[in-house]
Amino acid sequence: MSQTAKHIIFIGRVQGVGFRFTAFNIANRCGLTGFVRNLFDGTVEMFAQGPAEAVDDCIRDIAEEFGGYLRETKIEETPADPKYEDFKITF
Repeated sequence: MSQTAKHIIFIGRVQGVGFRFTAFNIANRCGLTGFVRNLFDGTVEMFAQGPAEAVDDCIRDIAEEFGGYLRETKIEETPADPKYEDFKITF
């Protein structure tokens, strides 16, 4: 199974609605490493890496969970980063 890493920016009403906690739980369920955090501009940033299918499943599950809150999701392929050994909520 091929590995991938993606940098994702979630845009919409994504702060103050449990977004990071839910994203954290979904990413852990998918077995990913990386982080999720609020940005000062009101968006949420996520870096997720792991098996390509699991990363895509995670992004899809988050989009389904918060479909009514999301206005846009920007996804960019990025190099994997071995410093992430688990998935965390960061600040």
